[in-house]
Amino acid sequence: MGMKETMEKSDVKIISAESTLPLSDNARTVLEKRYLRKNEDGKVIETPEELFRRVAENIAQADKIYNPNKDIAPTIDQFYSIMTKMDFIPNSPTLMNAGRKLQQLSACFVLPVEDSMESIFEAVKDTAIVHKSGGGTGFDFSKLRPKNDYVSSTYGLSSGPVSFMKAFDAATEAVNQGGFRRGANMGIMRVDHPDVLDFIDCKKNEKSLNNFNISVAVTDKFMQAVENGGDYEMTNPRNNKCSQRMNARDVFKKVVSNAWENGEPGIVFIDEINRHNPTPHIGRIDSTNPCGEQPLLPYEACNLGSINLANMVTDGVVDFEKLQETVWTAVHFLDNVIDMSKFPLEKISKMVHANRKIGLGVMGFADMLIQMGIPYNSDDALKTAEEVMGFIQRESKKASVELAKARGVFPNFKGSIYDRSNGMSVRNATTTTIAPTGSISIIANCSGGIEPLFALCYWRNVLDGEKLVEVNPYFKKIAQEEGFYSEELIKKMTEHNSIQDMEEIPAHVKKVFVTAHDITPECHIRMQGIFQKYTDNAVSKTVNFPQHATKEDVEKVYVLAYELGCKGVTVYRDKSRSEQVLNTGSMTSAENKGVEAVPFKQKKDRPRVLAGKTIQMKTGCGLLYVTINKDDEGVFELFNTMGKAGGCAASQCEAIGRLASLAWRSGVGYDDVVRQLVGISCHKQIGLGKDKILSCADAIAKAIQLCMAPDKIEAIKETKQCGACPECGSSLEFEEGCVKCKACGYSECG
Repeated sequence: MGMKETMEKSDVKIISAESTLPLSDNARTVLEKRYLRKNEDGKVIETPEELFRRVAENIAQADKIYNPNKDIAPTIDQFYSIMTKMDFIPNSPTLMNAGRKLQQLSACFVLPVEDSMESIFEAVKDTAIVHKSGGGTGFDFSKLRPKNDYVSSTYGLSSGPVSFMKAFDAATEAVNQGGFRRGANMGIMRVDHPDVLDFIDCKKNEKSLNNFNISVAVTDKFMQAVENGGDYEMTNPRNNKCSQRMNARDVFKKVVSNAWENGEPGIVFIDEINRHNPTPHIGRIDSTNPCGEQPLLPYEACNLGSINLANMVTDGVVDFEKLQETVWTAVHFLDNVIDMSKFPLEKISKMVHANRKIGLGVMGFADMLIQMGIPYNSDDALKTAEEVMGFIQRESKKASVELAKARGVFPNFKGSIYDRSNGMSVRNATTTTIAPTGSISIIANCSGGIEPLFALCYWRNVLDGEKLVEVNPYFKKIAQEEGFYSEELIKKMTEHNSIQDMEEIPAHVKKVFVTAHDITPECHIRMQGIFQKYTDNAVSKTVNFPQHATKEDVEKVYVLAYELGCKGVTVYRDKSRSEQVLNTGSMTSAENKGVEAVPFKQKKDRPRVLAGKTIQMKTGCGLLYVTINKDDEGVFELFNTMGKAGGCAASQCEAIGRLASLAWRSGVGYDDVVRQLVGISCHKQIGLGKDKILSCADAIAKAIQLCMAPDKIEAIKETKQCGACPECGSSLEFEEGCVKCKACGYSECG
């Protein structure tokens, strides 16, 4: 196989990551960085083939639990085949940990938070343990009494659930400092909790809770009150009594407004979720995992995996025979994962084995449509989604029934929705979930989840600052075949998220190659609704809006999502997480916001003598000295000097200083520069809490603010940047409910 082999001190082979698998450059990068085994020196000691063989051999061992004499070699070959052919890929913890010491194979967990100090900090401890094992956690904070409520044990007043969320956030931050896989949280609060307004705003202007996604749990009663324009009751969880009444439309509009501004909070339709709770006799579902696609009971976990639909097309039509075989093998695989996983808490292990939930999902749906010549924003696409996901749902149940015949139904089956309806005797309480597929879709070299293509071309940063263009392979093939492919066209495409206005591209090609920016929000949500119809759990999907979308547009989509039976919805308005302040030329951004564009002033000349301040900032790259000089009108120039001489960091800081100085001398306010720089993150972060420095740019912003308005330092709005990846520098995208990088697999959601 051409592998280079040497020996390390422990006599473990060090093997280069050469591979005979047809992997893309991005896939190799992700595998080497996140999945392949490394020795103590950080050198890769595993090939991609060995990774998939390791996982296949480990997961197949579960068959011997039910039949000790079984020859599992055929099962190993089956599991190995569907992974190496990229027909099915399990979730990241399974790829990372199967056959290794940790052996924690699940990605999604929900932990309970009860209304006592003991329960709260027990949950904080459990959170740290789960995150250390590579999992993400969801919480419902609705059981905590509201702020300023009476606490009998101390004769004092409660600080409220939002304040306690910060303890969970700090625990996550501490674990993330050295974690192999980032931990992430979902915070949920019922819409009828007295502190819901504070919760809706908890990520609006604060620099905390960076490790949380938040969603409001909306009830049927609330949505009916929104429709009727009436009031609804806010219930104190301490005594279940009505504490006040609020207008439902006012609260709903506040959720909409915040989501329009920066994408949070999301919404989960909690009553719809519980209508499909397979084990209501065990308990209510109150929370989901961090990306919202997996509703779970307290102490429950679920392992996920996705079928690559791009590989399920033959000669332009869906290969249902291959799809059926893949579904059955994948269900077998995921059921085995439950038995092979070492769960971080005994309570989790018991609940998981009692319900045996699995979440088989899909990726590459956009690629499937392209191969079939079907535009994503068409009725034919909706019809295809219904046929494909309906087939997967039915076949996954049949596979679960067959497993139950050999292994028995899940222990909580009696009293479940299957038992009450005299329906199928299944092995698994759930079988399907549409989960985010950030890293695994890169490995499989396909589009993510059920999302449309985000772009057809984008830049990818490689070593030494070099950039390479990534071109969608289906587009490149047809462009070359039809003779309109050129380097000039590709360069032009990297500057645009859509090809619909490019005259050099034939109309029939533009019709099929639509991107997320060409698709209406209503089309996004209708596609989500179709997939939800045939999914046990929930669907991770982002409803994209153009920058000029109104709050009323967002509101319409929320209402439509509820009407279509979606279990939750996440929206993202283009550029809402990194607001553009400086406008030149056509002033498009200013026009979109409905404000008047203001031209720059003529650049001021520099006086010979200026006074200023120098502030020392600690950064991950070393000490940074930020000097702000002023004239009679205010800030005039900025100089940044790194304590360490030379290097990329020093040159970048100097460049920021020059550009900021030019902006200030042209009439731009200091706070405009601060807002552009604050919150930018990189891989060398330092500090915790309010003292955390995310990057040199972030340090410069905070130094400027400290100099100009130290009393307002806490009021800096840290917007999440959908710009450069903090790990590799490539472009970030907001997709499948999360900010992620398609070049290296980085994800804010873990």
